[in-house]
Amino acid sequence: MTENKNRATAAAILPLVGGAGNITSIAHCMTRLRLGLRDRSLVQDKKLAALPAVMGVVEDASTYQIVLGPGTVARVTPEFETLVEAARTASPAPTPTPTPIPLTPDELAAQGAALKAQQKARNATPVKLFLRKIANIFVPLIPALIGCGIIAGFNGLMVNLGWLPAVTPALAAIATGFMALIAVFVGLNTSKEFGGTPILGGAVAAIIVFPGVAKIDAFGQPLSPGQGGVLGALGAAVLAVYVEKWCRSWIPQSLDVLVTPTLTVLISGLVTVFGLMFVAGEISTAIGDFADWLLSTGGAAAGFVLGGLFLPLVMLGLHQALIPIHTTLIEQQGFTVLLPILAMAGAGQVGAAAAVYLRLPRNTSVRRTIKSALPAGFLGVGEPLIYGVSLPLGRPFITACVGGAFGGGLVGLFNQLGGSVGSTAIGPSGWALFPLLSGNETMAVMIAVYAAGLITGYVAGFLATYFFGFSKQLLADFNVDTAEPTPTRPVTGAPTEEPVSARV
Repeated sequence: MTENKNRATAAAILPLVGGAGNITSIAHCMTRLRLGLRDRSLVQDKKLAALPAVMGVVEDASTYQIVLGPGTVARVTPEFETLVEAARTASPAPTPTPTPIPLTPDELAAQGAALKAQQKARNATPVKLFLRKIANIFVPLIPALIGCGIIAGFNGLMVNLGWLPAVTPALAAIATGFMALIAVFVGLNTSKEFGGTPILGGAVAAIIVFPGVAKIDAFGQPLSPGQGGVLGALGAAVLAVYVEKWCRSWIPQSLDVLVTPTLTVLISGLVTVFGLMFVAGEISTAIGDFADWLLSTGGAAAGFVLGGLFLPLVMLGLHQALIPIHTTLIEQQGFTVLLPILAMAGAGQVGAAAAVYLRLPRNTSVRRTIKSALPAGFLGVGEPLIYGVSLPLGRPFITACVGGAFGGGLVGLFNQLGGSVGSTAIGPSGWALFPLLSGNETMAVMIAVYAAGLITGYVAGFLATYFFGFSKQLLADFNVDTAEPTPTRPVTGAPTEEPVSARV
């Protein structure tokens, strides 16, 4: 039954994005189906966004993204790929472009403005494109981080309660094995993302976690296994890619299979051992020390700023820079203290959506969207509320940020007072983050603090939106009867999702 539902969703989406002939690439992240398109004009945005299974649509500079939600997207994507492949096999000819329909002057002007904005975003995003590469390296690691994080939390609870002492060592090994070798996986993904041979990137990154490096001195100090962590692995793999490309540019093809991998691993490995491990180790230590200092000395202010600005960072695509920072903190301390603060942005969205629901009693379309999106919002999936409610309305997006700021300030204040509430994995937020909480306090205290932050975000987002989220004109425009659902507006130039850690 579920399989038929997923196939039906895929079948409904395909014709609305121009058919199989209009698809150049298919991928998915934690919540979105990401499509490469030949002709953007063939996409029927309004009909697509109105599908029951579609929570929203997001247009990025390089992909068209359909928000389906966690779990659903992983099941719909294979069905969609099957349908596309079947359609191409049956009819390999490209989908013909429909006869253009004459546009009114206003429609033409609007289309021109949209194309101008899209082109501007596409030409002015070198930093975003680089950050997207970084995100693509770490996003595939998130499921393992989540699974191992939950097992680690459950194992810690069992140890504290004295349950099954014969089993807890096995659970500890399962939970920590991945983190012990995470540098290798980062190396593999980095090399793949930057155009090299993945296994060579993994081989060079493996040097970082090899126990034998403890016998090596660099800069007058002995190295330690794991020194430099994921940042060292990232740098080592990028170096390996450039060394590999340099080798292939001059080594004869007959010798390439022997000489290129040897020189790639040798040169990159020596630079990693006698340079990158030490430098990356210093940077990693500085990141951990700065995070601790920031929250211990100005936690309330820092939490207020981080919780309030996270949604704008997501909209600009700059949140992806936080992913390696989260991973570094988890690798060093066992948890990231930043994620619970940033998760408060989602609480602000939930509170703002509840206020919108009450302020627009006649708009059945918006109220229907809120009712369907709120459960996902409580679990930390914020795209439906952002792209379907607060962002199109304008002011409620700002007041939602206010809610996130107050929630983040409260969690940050707890850190300032000497406690710490962190997450053992990146990805989940909202209520879904509770199983991943970790820190220097008892689980009961951390749950209480995090729950208090969520409640503060809900209340602050609600009050700010209810009293300041609507102008008279906005109420006049939107508090009207709607005969049929208003489809979610596509957002041009919005960032690619990544990681679940960026979701709110």
